[in-house]
Amino acid sequence: MKVLVIGAGNMGLTYAEGMASSSHLNRKNLRIFDNSPEKTLSLIKIPHFDVYEKLEDCLSDSDIIFIAVKPYQADDLFDKMRPHLNSGQIFVSLMAGVTIESIQNGLGQKKVVRTMPNLPAQVGKGVTSYTASEEVSRIELIMVRNLLDTTGESIKVESEKFIDASTGISGSGPAYVFYFMQSMLEAAQKMGFSENDSKVLVSQTFEGAVTLFKNEDISPATWMKRVASKGGTTRAALDSMEDNNVKELIQEAAYAAFDRAVELGKEKQTEPTK
Repeated sequence: MKVLVIGAGNMGLTYAEGMASSSHLNRKNLRIFDNSPEKTLSLIKIPHFDVYEKLEDCLSDSDIIFIAVKPYQADDLFDKMRPHLNSGQIFVSLMAGVTIESIQNGLGQKKVVRTMPNLPAQVGKGVTSYTASEEVSRIELIMVRNLLDTTGESIKVESEKFIDASTGISGSGPAYVFYFMQSMLEAAQKMGFSENDSKVLVSQTFEGAVTLFKNEDISPATWMKRVASKGGTTRAALDSMEDNNVKELIQEAAYAAFDRAVELGKEKQTEPTK
């Protein structure tokens, strides 16, 4: 199986590294292309990559092609790709807001998998939601899922609606966590803790809480009840959050990201064709 990644930015390179270090390529190097000469020079130094300087040299005989460019670059890229493709290839999009239909029309191909990755994929803790066009077979989808799982875990969703919804939860979600962490860091430092001690307190608290949640079949609401005793310190903190509608604000933020993902898809679909 020959796998090609087009675009070696943060997300493209993350998936390229994950797949290249896995056993799914049958001892073949992962193929990679980026249109930046500087990036290409740095990629050449990585021994488990086959780096291409011309897109046409790696397209026609690749089996699965990951597209990891910025959405605004998609149309020009599709134009360059189209003459070198064949109907047996599978195209996996890591682009936000670009619909399966847009990709099919742009490439003149039917087998498309659309994904929503997230930043923790960089440390093997990512979650990627994905859905596919009906032309992608069950076996082909298993192959794609195995590749996606090299950066963490993946979940198959029923339709592109849930890809957009995933944007609001997992795609943008790490930023919500960082926002909460930053707030706690600042609170710790205001209380007099050093910067390093604040980092340890906050990071270990988050990591420990996530581990507890994953290791036990208990809801976050139940964990909160276990931690917060009546009249205690934790109860005071949770009451403050509830009084300030923090839960509703977080949910509104997630929906704002979801709505924007839908808008981006519509904007892409209404762009004039060449």
